[in-house]
Parts: sequence; structure tokens; C-alpha cells
Amino acid sequence: MAERADQVVLSRFLIGLAQGLNASAESVDRIRDTMTAVARAYGREDTDFVIFPTVIMVETGGVEEARVAIRSATAAAFRFDQIAQLYRLVATAKQAAIDPLDGITRLNEIGALRPRFGWVVRTLGHSILTMGLSLLLAPTWQGAAVAFVLGAGIGLLKLVRSPTLALILPVVAAFVCATAVFLLAEVIELGDPIHVLIAPLATFLPGGVLTTATVELAAGQMLAGASRLVYGFVQLALLAFGILAAGTVVGVSSSAYQPLNVASTLPWWVPFIGVFVFAAGNYLHFSAPPSTFGWVLLVLVVAYLGQLVGNALFGATVSGFVGALAMTPVVLWVASLRHGAPSQLTFLPAFWLLVPGAAGLVALTESFTTTTGIVDFATAFVSVMSIALGVLIGTSLYRAVHHGAEEIVQFAVAIPRTEDAEHPPGFWARITRAFTRG
Repeated sequence: MAERADQVVLSRFLIGLAQGLNASAESVDRIRDTMTAVARAYGREDTDFVIFPTVIMVETGGVEEARVAIRSATAAAFRFDQIAQLYRLVATAKQAAIDPLDGITRLNEIGALRPRFGWVVRTLGHSILTMGLSLLLAPTWQGAAVAFVLGAGIGLLKLVRSPTLALILPVVAAFVCATAVFLLAEVIELGDPIHVLIAPLATFLPGGVLTTATVELAAGQMLAGASRLVYGFVQLALLAFGILAAGTVVGVSSSAYQPLNVASTLPWWVPFIGVFVFAAGNYLHFSAPPSTFGWVLLVLVVAYLGQLVGNALFGATVSGFVGALAMTPVVLWVASLRHGAPSQLTFLPAFWLLVPGAAGLVALTESFTTTTGIVDFATAFVSVMSIALGVLIGTSLYRAVHHGAEEIVQFAVAIPRTEDAEHPPGFWARITRAFTRG
């Protein structure tokens, strides 16, 4: 009876961990791998998992005593401080270093964790985040100022806890931003209005969702990948509807929905300031732990530099591939360090920086108003695919290099440790520590 009770508690703990990883926007294939490792650490080799974005199933016990636990995954999204705490708990669970009942208590504490910053700071963070992205998408001081003000308004709307508002918030946010920008564009030189209005919508853009969906499809998770892909496109459609409704109310022409090629009059280093500002906004708005700011900034800089190189070599369509290829090994390396940052905490801002969702939103809006919109939407879809491919290849490269380093360490340890002039005392110990540090 006690063993059966322990099995029930462990199932609740495992399903709670999986639900938390779902709220961290982790892909279902990685959730399943993580949960399998945790179950084995607790000596449950007979545990199986079925993970979907909205449903989690855990089967424990043998053929005769099999028990299945099912839980509907909530649509809630964890903040960065919650993600950091969750991944710390997962690392502990992989070592079976916490009692499952204590783990359930810890999960409840993470779910109820209050933000590190108050609503004023988090709203300011959303404004700063929006302004930083505006300096990358539409580099003009006027556009950055407008994006800052609109970001504050959207940040306040996001703080309102209302299930009804949550359903229509993407449409409301898009309508408000588009109305303001279309009206201001007639009296202020904003540069490219369509990109200025998209900057405040950054946290609504499903770039990460679309990329994760593509990665899941490539990993063979067809149901999860297909459903997430549809969800991402519906999110884009809601945002596009809000923009089109605003254009109808204001009375703009179809040409207003086309992005303009405006030559930036700002110095070349301003976009790099935008990257720093964008990182600071993410830190404040999502209440990130203090030790993670530097890691997030590092990943953003690598992603942005990779995107610049890709744009110069191959064009804008596949520039995201180079950016994702460059930043993915860095993300995984940072996550492997003892004092690093969880992968999702650095991945998510990088996805927004690569803005596959922004390209898709522009193209989808154009498809309803111009004849070139379908072609642009196909181009945007290729951009999303290229970013997902960059993530897959970058992950494979990192694992290959990491596995090769482990083999070198094992080889070094197996060699007799001769102490001579060529190999001074402590040589092999230093080599081993160099490869296994973190």
C-alpha cells in the first residue's frame, strides 16, 4: 500500500514538472526526454509519458499495475524568475535529490511566486523592451519614442487579470497600436510605420511558437507541432485583424500596410544600443534573476551579429538561419554552466530578436490588402523554417562537440599520468578540469 502511495505521489510530481516545462514554452520532445531522465533517477524505468501542449499523461507501474495520470496543461506562461526556479528544481530531480512530496510543494511555491518587481517596474520594462526592438526594426528616434509610449500602454493592459480581456487582448493591442501609429504617421516622420506599430506587439508575436512547432515537426512530434503551428498562425491572424480594423477606422490606403525601405539617419552603433535596451526591458518586464542578465545579453548579441552576417552573405530571408545557428550552441553552453541560465530563459528573447513573427505579421496583413502579400507571407514562412533549421543544426553541432570533449576527457584520464618536463605536475588534472568545468 505504501509503495502504491509513493507511486501516486511520484506521478503527481512528474506531471507537475511536465506542466511547468510546458508553461516555460519548452518543446514536447525535450520535455519527454527530461521527464524520462527524472523518472529513471527515481528508479521508475517503467514510466512512460505522452506530452502535448495542452494535455500531459504519465503512466507508471508494470503491465499488471499500470496507473495513468492525466492533467490538462494550463495556458499560463511562466516569468523568467519562475523558469529559473523550475529548471533548478528539474536539475535537483534529475539527481533524485528531493522527495517527490517536497517537490510538489516546491512546484506550488514556484507557481505562486510573486514577481521580483512591482507593476510600475514591469510596465517600464515593457516600454524599454519595445523601444529597444523599435531601434532594430525602424531605427528612428521618433519611432522609438512612439514605441516607448505604446509599450507602456500595452504593458498596463497585460497586467489586468481578466480571462475575457486575455482572449481579446491581441486584437485590442493591435487595434490600439495601429490606430495610434496611423494617425501619428500623418503628422510625425516615423520612418516605417508598419514596423513601428509592430514593436509594441513584440510579446504577442508567436515567433517562438512557430519555431518550436517547426522543431517539434522535425523531431516527429506531429500532433504537437501541427497544433502549435495552427495556434501560431491564429495568433498572427488576430493581430492582423486588429491592424486591418484600425486601418478601416482611420481610413488608410492599402499602401500603408507595406513596409517602407527607409534609410536610417542614426549612427551605425544605435542598433547595438537597441540590443542592450531590449535585454534590459526583458530583464525588468519578466522579473529575470539578477545573475541572468549578462547571459541573456550575450545570446542576444550573438544572435544579432549572426543575423547581420547572414543578411550580408545570403540575404534577409535566411539571415535568421545564421543567427539561430550562431546563438543555439551559446544557449546550450550557458545552460550547462553551474552558474549559467536555463536555455528557455535565453532562447525566448533571442526568438523575439530574430522576429520571425514580425515578418509573418507584416506579410499576413499585406495578404489581405495587396497583391504581393501571398508571396511575402511565403517568404516569411521560409524565414521561420530557416530559424528552426538553425536551431536544429546548432543543437546537433553542440552535442557533437560536447560528446567529443567528454571522450577526450575519458581518454586523458585513461592515459598513465607521467610526470616529466613535457607534462608538469597537475597537467592532466588541469586538462580534465578545462573540459568539465561548469
